Amino acid sequence: MDKRDDKALPAPLDQESRVVAQDHTALKLWLRLLTCTTLIEGSISQRLRRGFASTLPRFDLLAQLYRAPEGLRMSELSRRLMVTGGNVTGLADQLEREGLLLREAVPGDRRVIRLRLTNEGWVRFAEMAAAHESWVVSLISNLSAAEQRTLRTLLGKLKLGLHQDAEQESSASVPSSVVPDRTTASPTLHRSPTVRSADAFPRIRRTHSSGET
Repeated sequence: MDKRDDKALPAPLDQESRVVAQDHTALKLWLRLLTCTTLIEGSISQRLRRGFASTLPRFDLLAQLYRAPEGLRMSELSRRLMVTGGNVTGLADQLEREGLLLREAVPGDRRVIRLRLTNEGWVRFAEMAAAHESWVVSLISNLSAAEQRTLRTLLGKLKLGLHQDAEQESSASVPSSVVPDRTTASPTLHRSPTVRSADAFPRIRRTHSSGET
């Protein structure tokens, strides 16, 4: 009979591996949140590839259009997904070739393009969304319903604070007026960072931030 050491298995290597006892609780919490997010996204990504030959960014774009039957402008999709217009264009090209979405001009301004799901896109995404929800439910099932509600409430409080902090940072970066420096010929303007807000995916999840396409 094979004798094995009766020692606890070492903790898996992940983002939390860098934590030491002296680290601030806030840092430990952030790395745990990051680890959980990475593990969940990794699992969902694999399942999407196996079951639907799709990726998280494609799923996220379809999810946004699913919530907006009238369609969305490219700029609005970029804002919701927190990615550049180039990223949206690349994904839209793929999905259009597959017959899942179509481009159409906005009435009154034909220079602006709006994306909208096709009938096939609606059917395809509904299948993916149902599977996605069952995966998320399974992945978080080691928390009770009450624990899930409590965690959601606490994270909602954290999210609100983060949004407020981002807005303050953005406001502080944009001067209301520029006062010329009398010692120089012209003032220097500081560019403010772009702050985007993401709409939550209906009933299931926020947009993923994966680098895949």
